Amino acid sequence: MVDEIMPYRRLTRFSLAPDATRVAYHVHVGDLPEEQAEEELAARTSVLLSNGIGTSENFWRHVVADLEQDHRVVHWDYRGHGQSEVSSSDDYALRVHVDDLERITEEMMPHGDGRPPHHVGFSMGVRVVLELYRRRPDLVPSMTLIAGGPASPDPSAWRVQPPGGRDTLCRAFRALTPLVPAVAPLVHEVLTSRLAYPLGRVSGLLRARAPLADIQEFTRALARMDPRAFWMMMRGLVEAPPSWDVLLQVRVPTLLIAARNDHLVPLREMDRMRGLLPHAHWVVIEDAGHAGLVEAGTEIAEAVRRFLRSHGLEERLPTPSH
Repeated sequence: MVDEIMPYRRLTRFSLAPDATRVAYHVHVGDLPEEQAEEELAARTSVLLSNGIGTSENFWRHVVADLEQDHRVVHWDYRGHGQSEVSSSDDYALRVHVDDLERITEEMMPHGDGRPPHHVGFSMGVRVVLELYRRRPDLVPSMTLIAGGPASPDPSAWRVQPPGGRDTLCRAFRALTPLVPAVAPLVHEVLTSRLAYPLGRVSGLLRARAPLADIQEFTRALARMDPRAFWMMMRGLVEAPPSWDVLLQVRVPTLLIAARNDHLVPLREMDRMRGLLPHAHWVVIEDAGHAGLVEAGTEIAEAVRRFLRSHGLEERLPTPSH
């Protein structure tokens, strides 16, 4: 059935993980009639979107609106996000999300043209896509990496670095895990209050151009998340070995999109990635921070389309006969 909760229309499927967790993925159908959608989309080039941690799907709305007209666009929900279940095994390690992406990539291919999709990763999604490339380069023929680094969150890239770096951060996450249930109600109150947006602006995480409605939808979705799922995903990211070495193996068309004012994944970290990917296309979005997908969504969507066109991955629909 077509799900019309969001401003775009989509078909939702579920992939069953080995631990019996149901992981949702969504095929965007645009204006196509439901009964014709599968057949019409099958011949199009596929694009698979991987979220950032805690990200609600409205972050993709500009990219989806642009590409769904002539591509088969799919996005998926991490465990505990959107319509995906919390992890049945309580395992949120990075490799688990890579497992899920690998399975979903394989499952979506037979419903399309049989070829692997162009992968687009945002924030945490960058690490998930890179690790999929390490494991199964045959499933990643090209990729776009947006506002995410091979080691994010990376204490060595912070302006104020904790003594002991990543080891200290790992120990802190493990030590604070028992406190998550007690702290969760307070975090929920902040996320659902009028303070959420102003705090994002004051902290510098949001630019003035960040749409209030988009950020409110994001904070509401974050408030609905299972707090343990969110915490354990963050802990899994911190504890996973960095993926810098994967960049040295990349031999496929790659687009890097950085935000000039990103405080979570600083421009210098993205620029370091650029140095290890000399063949990659490079785009810097001005006046945008980590929420660039909604702050500068149109520019990012246009950059992705230019990249796809330059590599022959943009489908041109046949002109209707009269």
